[in-house]
Amino acid sequence: MTTSMDVPARPARSARLSPGQRSFALLYTASIAGGLLIWQLVAQGYSSFVLASPLDVLKRLWSLTASGELPLALAGALQHMMLGYLIACAIAIPLGMLMGRNRFINDLVDPIVNLVYAVPSVAWVPFIMIWCGLYFEARVALVVIMCVFDMIIVVSTGARNADRRLLDVGRSFGAGAWQRTRLVLLPESLPFLFTALRIGVVRAVNAMITAELFLAAVNLGAIMKQAAVRLDSAAVLGVLAVLCLLGLALQEALLVIERRICVWRPRTKA
Repeated sequence: MTTSMDVPARPARSARLSPGQRSFALLYTASIAGGLLIWQLVAQGYSSFVLASPLDVLKRLWSLTASGELPLALAGALQHMMLGYLIACAIAIPLGMLMGRNRFINDLVDPIVNLVYAVPSVAWVPFIMIWCGLYFEARVALVVIMCVFDMIIVVSTGARNADRRLLDVGRSFGAGAWQRTRLVLLPESLPFLFTALRIGVVRAVNAMITAELFLAAVNLGAIMKQAAVRLDSAAVLGVLAVLCLLGLALQEALLVIERRICVWRPRTKA
């Protein structure tokens, strides 16, 4: 009869942070605290109409949240932001992979990508207004335009820099084109893919508020415009703080997913 004494105990996973992780957490916290302190000190020299203090911004955010105005605006903004971001991913990832691995497609598409990328994204707003109007479709289109070209450039660079020796090994073992892509090229390009996703998600947050300010003023853009008319700098800064936290949270989430998936990547020792 087997008892619990006969079963080898699994090594307990230490819940303590490594010195490198503790140092990173400390610096992360100190950076945010230092920024808030500098903001507080600078705000003391100005009227609250010009520059609200962090405490005033926090109070204003609480009132906007308690009234339900901010959560509803954020939920509406996230709809067109996430849809545009997903469309940009669906375009950029396969097209970037093709450009990175196929010389003909790269020579055909790369000049167009670079030409359009050189144009400031806001300059497309008048054309989007003509093509898509002022509402949901136009906001989604602006998010796609502001995300897709950055992502294409990063993904194509990753596919182009994939280790050819690994692809040759797959070919020598009889792997077809799809198997080499799925089993070799995609894993090899994952760091670049996640970099493209992180860049794209920040651009999506940027595009989301740009669309709501330059097109029909809705959601967070409407809150900012109405607050600017009332000289309510606390509300304007509160929305900006929400955008900063949203971008930071999405980037950190993608970093966590990348660490879980790319387990073979060497990590820097503290």
